[in-house]
Amino acid sequence: MPPHCDSLDGPVVTPARVALDKGDVSIVLPFVPPEGEAEVIAAFNRSLPLHQAGDGAKEVGDLHFFETVVRVHRAGEGAPYTGLKPAGLDPGPIIPLAERAIETGSPEEFLNALTQVVREEVLRRFGDVMRLKAHEHGPVPEAREYVEAMLGLVVYSHKLYLAATAGPHDGVHEHG
Repeated sequence: MPPHCDSLDGPVVTPARVALDKGDVSIVLPFVPPEGEAEVIAAFNRSLPLHQAGDGAKEVGDLHFFETVVRVHRAGEGAPYTGLKPAGLDPGPIIPLAERAIETGSPEEFLNALTQVVREEVLRRFGDVMRLKAHEHGPVPEAREYVEAMLGLVVYSHKLYLAATAGPHDGVHEHG
């Protein structure tokens, strides 16, 4: 999964940075589970004086706070913390569209992109199954190709359905 919640320009570090700039930890608390609030507040209280001091101390304090917030955020998702990722990494095509939809209040571009990706993938997989269906009953090597394509389509469809009906973090812990 592309970097996002654990990147230095992602949706968790960005409000953490604002919290330090404004001296208000409550700005970032919605990004952590209630059981992680005390740890985040403690890290904020340790980091804020360093942030305000400037120079190298600011960088050290900020990094400590960002790491804490992202780690606690990821734990709340049931995901491992694998470190902060640098800013500017490519999050892929869908995350920016989702964020733009939220900003603009219009889901159309985002919905169209997702629908198009699903449509193309289903049609490609279905086409493979139909092309191989003539060999459904043999010879065995060709029948295996058919079975692999057929089951691939069925399993893909099931996973797509599960992803479409899942909660925000149900089994999706590859990013933050």
